[in-house]
Amino acid sequence: MSRYTTWRKEITERMVENKDTDINNYITTLTEEELDTEFDKGHGQTKGLPFTLWTSWWVYFPIEYDGSESCGSVARNPTSNPTWHQGG
Repeated sequence: MSRYTTWRKEITERMVENKDTDINNYITTLTEEELDTEFDKGHGQTKGLPFTLWTSWWVYFPIEYDGSESCGSVARNPTSNPTWHQGG
């Protein structure tokens, strides 16, 4: 598995897990170029840019644990589902 990724890849993977149908309909703090900027997601210092991305049903954001980066998400609107610990 490659340690190099982009936020677009990480976010898309999380969107698929969430069954988020707004994969092409979102608002984000990143530019399209920044979504595709490659970085090393492995251990060490964080290298991915900070971001928030909103779809109709989800909010996506970066997670860091011990220098390893990934994408987290929470429901955009209140639900009865609890939010699991992020980053661990």
